[in-house]
Amino acid sequence: MTSAELLVDAFGRVQENVHGAVAGLGQEELAARIDPGANSIAWLIWHLTRVQDDHIAEVAGLEQVWTAAGWAKRFELPFDDAATGYGHDSAEVDGLGAVQAELLLGYYDAVHAQTIDYVAGLTDADLPRIVDTRWDPPVTLGVRLISVVDDDIQHSGQAAFIRGILLRRR
Repeated sequence: MTSAELLVDAFGRVQENVHGAVAGLGQEELAARIDPGANSIAWLIWHLTRVQDDHIAEVAGLEQVWTAAGWAKRFELPFDDAATGYGHDSAEVDGLGAVQAELLLGYYDAVHAQTIDYVAGLTDADLPRIVDTRWDPPVTLGVRLISVVDDDIQHSGQAAFIRGILLRRR
């Protein structure tokens, strides 16, 4: 297995997790917060998708799917187009309350497609490239991609956990 195949598999598993967390849920369930300070499924999936979109576009030298394909306009969120969810407060989490499953999954799948197109063409020689010098040590492409996968897995797992709680409450 090559590094590219490993990354394609990892991002494919994230896609399965995202779809599993969202599929069949209505707007009310997607927006539900199991605690006043907790994130909703809608916010978690939007956030992980925005981060993936932001980070992959940056390392690939592409425009983000969010703006390039008009997703920012479709979502009509009360945030700047550059927002990814970092630092969002409770009111901003509530900003995702009107989002439908089809919109979340459509955006996720578009970002997933751009991600797969990019990572499928990588070689082992690409991974040591420095992509972020703001850290010590500087961040390599390989580390950045694993960081995105890790973030995606954590947030999709949180969404699946919330889904389980909500479904038991039905």
